[in-house]
Amino acid sequence: MIKAILSFYFIIINIIGIFTMKQDKQRARKRDWRISEKKLWLLAFVGAAPGLTIGMKKYRHKTKHFLFKYGLPTVAILDFLIYFYVLGRLS
Repeated sequence: MIKAILSFYFIIINIIGIFTMKQDKQRARKRDWRISEKKLWLLAFVGAAPGLTIGMKKYRHKTKHFLFKYGLPTVAILDFLIYFYVLGRLS
């Protein structure tokens, strides 16, 4: 049961990450109010880094920012490692 909840969380938080990047890109095009980098990094550190990385590449958003270009994939790897470690410990 806990594994299912953890998996559901990981999937949902990463879908949120993808759509957050899409939304921020749309706002950037309209020169509208933006999602702060602080909020993007907070999402990354609660498990959404894989989704944010996918969104970054798919929507070509924040790809010129060094910290996002290299930092998000690094945090994404850490998110996966933590996710699979916790799943393994629950067995």
